[in-house]
Amino acid sequence: MKIKILLALIFVNLMQAQKFYFPQTAITDSVVLEKQMPGLALQVITNLQSGKHKPENTVDFSDQLFRLQIVSKDYKKSIATLSEFRNQFADHNMAGYKFIGYEFYSMAKLNEIKNKVSFPKALEAAFNEKYRSLPEKLTPRVALAVDNDINDSRQLLRKALDKQKGKDSIDYSSALALCKTYLNYKTYSSVKSQVMQLVAAADQEKYIIERKDVKTKNGNTLTITIVRKKENRSPLPVILSSNIYAGLFDEYFGKRAATYNYVGAVVNTRGKRNSNDENHPFEHESQDIYEVIDWVSKQPWCDGQVGMIGGSYLGFSQWAAAKKLHPALKTIVPQVAVGIGIDYPAQNNIFMSYMLQWIQYVTNNKFTDETDFANFTKWNAINAAWYKSGKSFRSLDSISGKRSPIFQRWLDHPGYDQYWQKMVPYKEDFAHINIPVLTTTGYYDDDQIGALYYFKQHYKYNKNANHYLVIGPYNHGGAQSMGFTYVNGNPIDPAARISIDDLAFSWFDYILKNGKKPELLQDRVNFQVMNTNTWKHAPDLDKMHTSTLKFYLQDRKNTSSVFNKPETKSFTTQIVDFKNRDQKDIYYKVSKKDSIKMTTSIAFESEVLDKDMIISGNLSGFFNVSINKKDFDTDTYLYQIQPDGKSSLLSTHIVRASYAKNNEKRQLLEPNKTEQIPINNSYFMSKKIEKGSKLLLLVGVNKNPNWQINYGSGKDVSDETIKDSGEPLEIKWYNDSYVEIPVYKD
Repeated sequence: MKIKILLALIFVNLMQAQKFYFPQTAITDSVVLEKQMPGLALQVITNLQSGKHKPENTVDFSDQLFRLQIVSKDYKKSIATLSEFRNQFADHNMAGYKFIGYEFYSMAKLNEIKNKVSFPKALEAAFNEKYRSLPEKLTPRVALAVDNDINDSRQLLRKALDKQKGKDSIDYSSALALCKTYLNYKTYSSVKSQVMQLVAAADQEKYIIERKDVKTKNGNTLTITIVRKKENRSPLPVILSSNIYAGLFDEYFGKRAATYNYVGAVVNTRGKRNSNDENHPFEHESQDIYEVIDWVSKQPWCDGQVGMIGGSYLGFSQWAAAKKLHPALKTIVPQVAVGIGIDYPAQNNIFMSYMLQWIQYVTNNKFTDETDFANFTKWNAINAAWYKSGKSFRSLDSISGKRSPIFQRWLDHPGYDQYWQKMVPYKEDFAHINIPVLTTTGYYDDDQIGALYYFKQHYKYNKNANHYLVIGPYNHGGAQSMGFTYVNGNPIDPAARISIDDLAFSWFDYILKNGKKPELLQDRVNFQVMNTNTWKHAPDLDKMHTSTLKFYLQDRKNTSSVFNKPETKSFTTQIVDFKNRDQKDIYYKVSKKDSIKMTTSIAFESEVLDKDMIISGNLSGFFNVSINKKDFDTDTYLYQIQPDGKSSLLSTHIVRASYAKNNEKRQLLEPNKTEQIPINNSYFMSKKIEKGSKLLLLVGVNKNPNWQINYGSGKDVSDETIKDSGEPLEIKWYNDSYVEIPVYKD
C-alpha cells in the first residue's frame, strides 16, 4: 500500500511540474527511442487536452494534436485532426496540401497494417489515393510540401535528444518539441524520396516540362523552365516569372500556370542553375527580362501574349520588366513587391541586418542555401556579436566569417541614388507604363511599403494608369499565395479568406482571354476592413479614410485628451546611451498577460475611446524635435489596447531623420535646433477599433541588432562605430508633434 501511495505521489508531483518519464537509454538507443515515443506522445496529448497548455487558437491546437497522434500511432485520428486543421487554417479547401507528407505517412502506415504489405507499396497506394482526390489547383504544391531537409531534421532530432542527457524526465515543452522533431525526421526520411518520384511520374503523364538555356545579346546564360499541359495543343498566353530562388519553385510556378490553362515559364536570374555568370541580385533584371520576353513571345507554344506574376523578389522583377516594356508584355501581377532601395535592403534609408542573411541565401550556390538561411541561431548570434562589438555596420559580413562584395556595394548607396533608380521605373518612367497592373499586398506584409510605392508612383506620373490594388489582413506569404484563417495569431474575417491565386489568374483571364473582370476589383483601391467582415473600394489611397485624428505627444496627466492641440508648448526629454549594450529591456505593462517592449521608446496613451473607430490608411504627421547630434533614426509604433487588455499592433514607422524630407539627398540636422521630421511611408492598416479600447503611441530611437545604428556624428552611418557616439543622445520631443491617424466613416 505504501508503495502505491508513493508512486501516486511521484506521479502527481511529476504532473504538477509538467514532467514525464523519459529514460536515458532512449537518447542513445534507437530501438528504445522507438518504444518510448508513442507513450510520451500520449502523455503530452492528455496534458494538451486538459487545457493547461492549450494554445490560444484552434489552428495551433489542431496542429499540435495531429502530430502527437501520429507519434502515438493513432494514424486514423491524426488524419481526421489534420483535416480539421486544414479547414481551420483556410477556407474553400485552400489548405488541402498542408502537411501532406504527414498524411501520406499516416495513410501508408494504415495500409501497411491493414493489407500486410511493405511500406513502399503501402505508400504508393496512399499517394495514388490522395493525389487523385486533390483539386487540380493544389497538385503543383505537393512536391513543395514534402521537400523537407532530411539531414537538417536528423540534426534537430539529435539536438533535442542531447538536451535530455543526464535527465530521466522531460518537461512538457521539451516533450512537445521532441515529439515534433522526432516525427519530422521519421516522416520525411520515410516518404520524401518515393513521393518525389511519384510526383515526377504523375507530372510526366500530365505536363510537358522543358528546361532550356537562353543566351542574351551580352553572352549571358539564363535557364528557363517551361511547363505546358499535354492536352493544350494550341498556342496560349504565357505567364512568366523571373525567379532568383532557383529550385523546386521553378516547376511549381510553371505547373501552377498550366493548371489554369496557360503556359508557365520561369526564368532564373544570372548565376543561378545552369548559368555561370556572376550573380548580382536586382541589377540586371530589366535588361535580361526584356530579352527573355522577346524569346518567349516567338516560341510556337506562345500566342504572342505574355503576362508576369510573382511575389517579393519576383514582384520586383515585374517592375524591372516594366522599366523597358516589351510589346508582348500585356500585364503584370506584382505581389508583395520588393521596393528596391525603398523598403529593402534599407527601409526609409536605414539598412537592415537581414540583408546579409538574404544575400548569402541566394548567392551561396546555384540554387538557394535553405539550411544556412534557416539557421536563425547562427544569424541571431552574428547580429548580436556585431551589436555587442560596437564595430561599424560595414563589418557585419566580416563578423559573419564571409566577406560579401554585394553587401559592401549596397552600403555604398545609402540614399535612393542612380544605383537603385536604374533597376526599376523612376519618376517619368512610370508615365510610359500603359499596361494593366494588379498589385496585392497585406497589412502585415514586410514589403508593403515597396508594393505601395510602385502603386503611388504609377498614378503620380500616369493619371490614366490601369492599376488595381488589393490589400487586406495578409502577411508576406499570404498576399502572394492563398488565404488563411489566422494572421499573427488572430483570426481574420471570413470575407478576407480569398484565394490570391484564383484572383490573379482570373485577372489574367480578364486581360489575356477577354474574360470577366474579377468581382473584387470594384475600384482602384480594394481594401478589407478588419473586424467588419467587409471590403471597401476607393479611387485612391487617400480615399481609404474620410477624416484624420491628430495624436499629440503629450502626457495624459496634462490634458483632457491627446487628440486636442496643446495650449502651451513643452517637451518630453529622452536620453539614449548608444554605448550601453547591456541595458535591461523596459516594458509597458498592458495587462497581467501582456506587455510591450519599449526599451528605447517613450509612451503616450490616449483616453478610452467612447465609440467604435475605423482606422484606415497610414500614419502621417510631423515630429518637432531638437537633438544634441546631427542625426538619429526614429522608431514609431501605434498599438490598440483592446478592452480585454490585449495589445494589437496597428502600424509602424522607421526613418533616418536626415533623409526624411528627401530620400535621395541627406540633410543633416543642426544640433540643439528645433527640426521638423515628416512621417511618410508608414504601414497601412484598415481595422475597426472597438469602443472601450485605447491607443498607445510609442516614439523613440532605433537601437537594436536588426538595423544599422545611427550614432549621429554625421559620417556615413555604415562607417560609424561606437567610438563615434560621443555623449548620449538627448532628444526633446515637443508636444506640438503629432501622429495623424486616418479615420474612415461611412
